[in-house]
Amino acid sequence: MSIKFAVIGLNHGHIYGQIDHLIYAGAEMVSFFAPEPDLIAAFLRVHPQARLAGSEQEILEDPSIHLIVSASIPDDRAPLGIRAMQHSKDFMCDKPGFATLEQLVEARRVQAETKRIYSICFSERFSNPATVKAGELVQAGVIGQVIQTIGMGPHRLNATSRPEWFFQRRRFGGILNDIASHQIDQFLFFSGSTSAQIVTAQVANYHHPQYPELEDFGDLMLRSDHATGYVRVDWFTPDGLPTWGDTRLFILGTAGYIEIRKNCDIAGRSGANHLFLVNQDGVSHVECEHTHLPYGSQLVADVLNRTETAMPQAHCFLASELALQAQAQAQRL
Repeated sequence: MSIKFAVIGLNHGHIYGQIDHLIYAGAEMVSFFAPEPDLIAAFLRVHPQARLAGSEQEILEDPSIHLIVSASIPDDRAPLGIRAMQHSKDFMCDKPGFATLEQLVEARRVQAETKRIYSICFSERFSNPATVKAGELVQAGVIGQVIQTIGMGPHRLNATSRPEWFFQRRRFGGILNDIASHQIDQFLFFSGSTSAQIVTAQVANYHHPQYPELEDFGDLMLRSDHATGYVRVDWFTPDGLPTWGDTRLFILGTAGYIEIRKNCDIAGRSGANHLFLVNQDGVSHVECEHTHLPYGSQLVADVLNRTETAMPQAHCFLASELALQAQAQAQRL
């Protein structure tokens, strides 16, 4: 048995990966809705069988639909998720799941009231085979207890291809809320932390005065009662790199460490998903390309069984809260 889902909001290309997770898990896409003709046309080229609904309300009121999936403009995601939960539907969106702390507070209230699922697809973890493999290795104890993570999320700006909302801070919530939510999610996951606090944070617009609301650099430090984390994110990936960013994760344990180069290995190995493991047994490069990605099947099972195997609800909200807190207290350089 599987589930039926519908899509509302196509404003970020991550929607295609979100859908893939569910389709690979056997879920059925019933319909989709978006107001932008160009995004509708692009979506139908990839999913020609998809049915365009007449309105958002038509989807929300369809009793056959279990789950709403969205990659709408970031500040529209939480209000949509709240409406979905109030219509007895679960919700999965792209990151960031919220643009303000006020949105998070309301989503938490409605989720507690309705007992629906509010899931954020943190693609750097859920959609990246090397990161999934690292989770398996950490769970197996090959590097001991995790005491620190360092996450780096550089991106290429591609300013001329970005929509207007991309440069409006109220719409995306700032660079730490947006990109760094990935690294905060990974810190919590790999360290096994169920609470944490922001130690310090800073943001800057170093090189793009033509976009005054853009932050092209940000970093932060956070800690739990047994681990610390450092995060650096930016929009400075040079055109010479053959991918959108050299995204990296370092996981330090008491008996070894892991480095992940998620998108490329600048030392020369081809392809993506490079994992390097160092422990008492030696040094190894671990092949991850064929690692199974469990998020979709786990989320489908959670919708059916009312469980939390894909991601605990408390983790989802905590990662978002820390990103929003870091953004709110960040010193502007």
